Formats: sequence, structure tokens, C-alpha cells
Amino acid sequence: MVARTLFALANRILPHKDAHAHCDVPCGIYDPHYAQIAALTVVRMNQLIAAAEAPAMEKAARDKYMHDLARWTATKDHHAELVKHEVRIIRGDFFKPDNTPENMPQIMEGIMKTASKARQNIDAEAASQLLDLVNQFAEAFWKAKGVETKKVSSNQAAGGEFVVPAS
Repeated sequence: MVARTLFALANRILPHKDAHAHCDVPCGIYDPHYAQIAALTVVRMNQLIAAAEAPAMEKAARDKYMHDLARWTATKDHHAELVKHEVRIIRGDFFKPDNTPENMPQIMEGIMKTASKARQNIDAEAASQLLDLVNQFAEAFWKAKGVETKKVSSNQAAGGEFVVPAS
């Protein structure tokens, strides 16, 4: 009973914080594909936003336009943040001193800053740069695993390419 009371008191003084991770095992399953898909989504949302034309003042058309614009922007922002999350996990859990390429700090800084820029603005160039940086990260990841890579078309409406294992 005393221990229970002490734990309850400790919980009130120092409440727990939720922790989130790809895997707490660690499972050893890492793949930059999620970051690549998220970066391509940022590209596509910028394309949709740029192609949207503000309608006349008719309420139904204006409401649809505003709704679409809000959804595309929220999706763009969410996926830019998802890029940052995915590469942080791989950088922190997979890469070790013996398999980290020399340019990893520059790639990581580029991804973090470019993803933030893509969130802060409607910026097709930043979105494209983000996809390029994530592909550089993917190439470094696969190289660290001793896997040859190639670039392939995303085959998506956004266009773009992905770095994937060659075999």
C-alpha cells in the first residue's frame, strides 16, 4: 500500500510522457520508402494548390475551393512533418558511426530545413528539393546496407522519381 501511494505521488510530481517510435524492440526493419512517399505527397499537394483557381463569389463553389485548399494545405504540412519523423528515426536508430556517410549531417540538415520551408509556404521548388534530399538519404541508407540502387519513376500523378534497391 505504501509503495502504491509513493508511485501515485511520483506520478503526480513527474507525470509520464508518451513516447513514440518506429519500433521499441528494435526490430531492425527500416526503409526510407515512407519518407519518399511523404515527400512526393508534398510535391503533389503543391501541384494541386497551384492548379486550383479561385471561383467567383458563388457560395457553394467558394466553399468547395476553400475546403479543398484547407485539406491540401493540411495534407502538405502533415506529410512534410512525416518526412522529418521518418528520417529522424532511421538516422537515430539505423545509422551508427561505422555506417554513416560523411555527408549525412548535411543531408539531415537539408531535409529538416527544407521540410520546414515546405510547411511554411506554398513552394513547389522546396517540395521538389525535399524529394531530392529524401532520395539522397535513401541512397545513403541503401549504400550503408550494401545494396545497389537505381532511380525509378514514381508512377504517380505528381511525377518524380524514387531511389530504390537495384535488384
